[in-house]
Amino acid sequence: MEKKIVFLDIDGTLTEPGGNEPPQSALWAIRQAREQGQLVFLCTGRNYDMLSPLLSFGFDGVVASSGGYIECNGEEIYNCPMTEEQQETAMEILKKNGVFRTIECMDGSYTDEGFKELLKREETEGGNSELLRWRRQIEQSLHILPMQEYRGQPIYKIVMMCRSRGQLTEPKEALAKDFSFCIQDMDAYGFINGELVNKQFDKGRAVKMVCEHLGIPLCNSIAIGDSMNDEEMLKAAGIGICMQNGSEKLKQNADDICPSVQENGIREAFLKYGLADANISRR
Repeated sequence: MEKKIVFLDIDGTLTEPGGNEPPQSALWAIRQAREQGQLVFLCTGRNYDMLSPLLSFGFDGVVASSGGYIECNGEEIYNCPMTEEQQETAMEILKKNGVFRTIECMDGSYTDEGFKELLKREETEGGNSELLRWRRQIEQSLHILPMQEYRGQPIYKIVMMCRSRGQLTEPKEALAKDFSFCIQDMDAYGFINGELVNKQFDKGRAVKMVCEHLGIPLCNSIAIGDSMNDEEMLKAAGIGICMQNGSEKLKQNADDICPSVQENGIREAFLKYGLADANISRR
């Protein structure tokens, strides 16, 4: 069997959104694959600090910050934070337009002081999944600190939230040259959330870079994700798989769909593509 490499998104794919505990079935599948000599990478929008609790479960490398930082077997192969000019311009124009910012650095994340209060006021049952995700992350202390504690560390990505698309008009005009605005759909309560991502990288380019670095043909790569920020990753990989709990639009562009994260989707995908052996005891 030729060596294969699997790229796994975290939130909504490997774990429940905002969680750090993969199902035992997923851990069994990952161990199976690695024991067979296959490689398994995390490929996530989370920064390194936010994904670090998962490293103890055993992975061959990580793609962090939507492709802004890549590590293979403990070796850094790519590191692309914003320049000082980029981050200063972005931070100022978002603040000027009343956009709530959560900045992601290598060692932690920092959020505008009013962000947690916004979530408390606006979150309701059945509300925006991103709101729920960030609320859980804050409550579970995934190192999201008040903005006042930020000390100028390099920024890899900015998560944004605002009340109207109009608040993003000026930022888009000012930042369009260097950044992509990955905007989620407006929810029933009129809030918009999204990410400001450097155009120099994305998850898809990260998949290609890792495969080239390791000498693995791109056709031997498998990517599994659940949201539109995984689109480039699924397109780049030899096989792109969307979770059943994932975005309907992403499902339309995926090569395959596996069961949801709650229904042992990772295990079932690994079994289907020969990355794990059903005859070996599993949980």
